[in-house]
Amino acid sequence: MKPTRIFDTGNSSQFVCTYSGHKPPNSHKWGPGVRDIYALHFIMGGKGTLETRNKRFPITAGNSFMIFPQTEIYYYPDPEDPWEYVWIEFKGEEAERLVAMIGLEPDNPVVPRCPADLKPYFPVVPGADARPFEKMRVEAQLRLLLSYYLEFYPRETNPINYVRLAKEYIMINYWRTTLAVTDIVNAVNLERSYLFRLFKEAVGISVSGYVTAYRIERARELMESSDLSIKSIACSVGYKDPLYFSKAFKKATSYTPSEYMTLHGRKREASAEENAIAGFPEVTDQLLQGLPAAVQLYPQAIDA
Repeated sequence: MKPTRIFDTGNSSQFVCTYSGHKPPNSHKWGPGVRDIYALHFIMGGKGTLETRNKRFPITAGNSFMIFPQTEIYYYPDPEDPWEYVWIEFKGEEAERLVAMIGLEPDNPVVPRCPADLKPYFPVVPGADARPFEKMRVEAQLRLLLSYYLEFYPRETNPINYVRLAKEYIMINYWRTTLAVTDIVNAVNLERSYLFRLFKEAVGISVSGYVTAYRIERARELMESSDLSIKSIACSVGYKDPLYFSKAFKKATSYTPSEYMTLHGRKREASAEENAIAGFPEVTDQLLQGLPAAVQLYPQAIDA
C-alpha cells in the first residue's frame, strides 16, 4: 500500500495528520536527518535498527518506535530479515500533549513487544479529497490508537497534574450557571485545600477567580465575533443575571459590556444600567490579548 496523504483536521495548531502507510519488507532506509513531525511505527515482522542521539536500538516484530520532531534519526532494515511495518505521521500542540502521556521519548523512542496486535488500529485513510466525516473519523482513529499506547506504555513517572485537570474541567463546564468550586474539587478528586494551594501557586489566582476570568474571556470573544445580546452572552458564559454579569465584566476589564462592544465597532442597544456611558479609558494591548493577560492586568478584580 502506497503512503497516504491525510489532511489538516481543521485546527492546524492542535492536531494534524500528515501521512500514513504500510512498508513491505524491502531495503528502504531513511536518514540521517530530522523531521518536523511525530511518526509512530509498528513493526509487523522482520528486523531493523534505529539510530538516534548516539544510541542504536535493535527492533523486532511487535516493537514500536517513534520519530520525534527535530530529533536526528537514521533507521534501516536488517539485510537478512528486513522489517515490515505500518506508520502514521502527525503534529500539533494536541499531538505533543498526547505523546507526552506515553512512555516514548527522544532518548527512549522504542517500546517492547505489545501484548496486542496494534496494526488494525493504524488508520487507513482516503486521500486529500476526503469528505468531512472521513476526516473526523481518521482523527478519532488516531486518538484511539494513541489510547492503546497509553494503556500498554504509560509514562508512569509523571505525577497527576491536578491543576491541568481542574483547568480542563472549567473549560468544559464554564457555561453551566450551576458550576460551583465544589464540582471542580469533586471532578479532580483531590482534597480541597490542597487543590487550592496547588492552583494558586501554578496560576496565581484562586480556582473561583480562574472560573470568572475564563468566563469573562469567553464573553469578550463573543462580543467581538457575534451579534448576540448582552443577555445571551451572559447566559452563554454561565451567568443567569445579565446585570450581575455586567458588573463582573466591568470589574474585570474596566469596561461595561456595551462599552466593550462599541470599542470593537459593535454598537448595540445597551441594557438599562448601561445607558449612560461617560467615556472610554484607553484600550491597552494587554487587555485585548486574552485570558492570561487579563488575569495579569486585573488579578485583584478577578480574584475577588
